[in-house]
Amino acid sequence: MARTNPTLRRRQLAGRLRDMRHASGMTVEQVAQELLCSPAKISRMETGQRGVNQRDVRDLCRIYGVTDDRTVSELMALAREARMPGLRQEYGDLGGNLNTYLDFEDAATSISEFQTAFIPSLLQTEDYARALIRGMRPLISPEMLDRRVDARIKRQSRLMASDPPTYWALMDEAALLRRVGNAETMRAQLDRVLELGDLPRVTVQVIPFRGGAYMCSDNPFVFLRTRDPTAPRVVYLELLTRGEYLEKPEELAVYEEAIDRIRAAALSPGESLERIALARDEFATQVTGRTSAASETLS
Repeated sequence: MARTNPTLRRRQLAGRLRDMRHASGMTVEQVAQELLCSPAKISRMETGQRGVNQRDVRDLCRIYGVTDDRTVSELMALAREARMPGLRQEYGDLGGNLNTYLDFEDAATSISEFQTAFIPSLLQTEDYARALIRGMRPLISPEMLDRRVDARIKRQSRLMASDPPTYWALMDEAALLRRVGNAETMRAQLDRVLELGDLPRVTVQVIPFRGGAYMCSDNPFVFLRTRDPTAPRVVYLELLTRGEYLEKPEELAVYEEAIDRIRAAALSPGESLERIALARDEFATQVTGRTSAASETLS
């Protein structure tokens, strides 16, 4: 059975309700007066910023004059599924709005992820992810840390699924050299990037230092193309205290241009894997050197 995606169901319902209001010729204020609520509540319902319960759906159908039983049943089903746990049931509450992001990612047919300082999320090993999350969230509880690491590793299974999304991982060369964890963690991490980079739907590119400044060099982001007809394209920005979603056509156009320019500034996929292998070998040498030094000390 396919997993319910509550984020997309909520957005689909929001679009249907907005279309029904427009067809009725009513304003947000008029609907709010009929529903005995604030105009802000109606606006949030129509943008998917808040859930809609089945009672509201029933009352809105009455207000808009929608009497077709099939249509009403479809809307009630969307309202019910929009309130189901979805991935939250599998991963637990990850804090912030990460569960919402995972719903978008789960529905994506194409993912372009650009990172300036770290290895892109779907390529990370468990040890690297743990050290990274702990470093960026020093006060995170052990339970939440375990939950986030587990979710990050499980998400990678989509890349090996029978119908995986297209995943284009773009990273600044700094991500290869910034030590997260110890040298062994980095060696294993770069091995993992090389392994996943060989998958047929995965492309990895590195932007070299010698390229100088380039578009979005200070602005990591994820560009998702989804199956949701109400939001076929979404840009996700992860901020310190929250995540932000961009959906306006003019904003999306800027990020589409950024992707094209970043790809052009990057090494080719083949050259990128060679650069990653070189960085991996450098960390491997550090690991070997430490092992040799430890052996000499013991002897």
